[in-house]
Amino acid sequence: MSQKEMKFGTKTIHAGLEPDPATGAIMTPIYQTSTYAQTQVGVHKGYEYSRTLNPTRHALEKNIAELENGNYGACFGSGLAAIDAVIKMLNPGDEVISTNDLYGGSYRIFNTIFAKYNIKFHFVDMKDPQQIEAKVNENTKLIWVETPTNPMMNIIDIKAVSAIAKANNTLLAVDNTFATPYLQTPLDLGADIVMHSVTKYLGGHSDVVMGALVMKDEKIAEEIYRIQNSSGGVTGPMDSFLVLRGIKTLHLRMQRHCENGKEVAQYLKNHPKVANVYWPGFETHPNHEIAKTQMKDFGGMISFSLKDDSLEAALELLPKLEIFTLAESLGGVESLASHPASMTHAAIPKEEREKSGVVDSLIRLSVGVEDVEDIIKDLENALA
Repeated sequence: MSQKEMKFGTKTIHAGLEPDPATGAIMTPIYQTSTYAQTQVGVHKGYEYSRTLNPTRHALEKNIAELENGNYGACFGSGLAAIDAVIKMLNPGDEVISTNDLYGGSYRIFNTIFAKYNIKFHFVDMKDPQQIEAKVNENTKLIWVETPTNPMMNIIDIKAVSAIAKANNTLLAVDNTFATPYLQTPLDLGADIVMHSVTKYLGGHSDVVMGALVMKDEKIAEEIYRIQNSSGGVTGPMDSFLVLRGIKTLHLRMQRHCENGKEVAQYLKNHPKVANVYWPGFETHPNHEIAKTQMKDFGGMISFSLKDDSLEAALELLPKLEIFTLAESLGGVESLASHPASMTHAAIPKEEREKSGVVDSLIRLSVGVEDVEDIIKDLENALA
């Protein structure tokens, strides 16, 4: 069976992988080496230096590319290092359009690193594609999409944005961290580049920091590989091995994240102390119909605000949680809770945060794979 014919669960275990040719080892070995022997100058087995290419990282890059229905994968030392590589494709004077509801680290690298090199960034409400069209001009070279968004769980229509990008000869990159290829494959919807913070659901066990890019187009991939090799922000073989192991259960974990997320969202929606719950599975959620079309399910990420809309109320609630750990990050098997305004999105000015809904009482949950009865009991006790 070709890898293109495999169902997703089979791909997570087999795509891009084969037993080690030297020993027959089923698991990809950890090639903990910086360099490789050459029989003559320029004559080698495909590997010269591990910044350029390492067999363990190479196996992971092929695996992630197959999961996203892409042709080329590139792994980096973090999700932000992957974003850094994409923006380095641009030139001074170029413009980027992104969503006004964006991960704080992405906002920070755009505004504090690349803006000073005369790359201009526009942040708009991408729930309405017309707002993107209004900002497109001859200098627009990249549209950066995050869907579902972090932390407001807004849904952006990838197909509609792709049509705008293609009509204006502009690259479209999609941060697929929250959904993972289990729930949506942006390349199939018209994206040019898919980005992952592999740290999250792909790794899945809160033990690795990594980023990845996936492309279909050879020219885009060649440029990304050039930047990857030249800038050197690559991931190591041990981390690559850990993610290869984590991905083998991605389909099982994501199914449970989705099941638990649905029950938690329904519970919070009916709680008298909760003001708003943000989860794309609700029929009342903006762009719910688009979520149904472009996603297989609705994921385990949920944000909610309290009726006592104060910073003090949120800070009082969070330490009372026991199953949920108060921590940054998301996507691990364990449930995590965070306070976006002071943690993941602190880099965004308060006025800008609140425009997109990131109020002081907002709490973001990464619902884990524990027994859902225990998860809900934990929320019940904390809210009480």
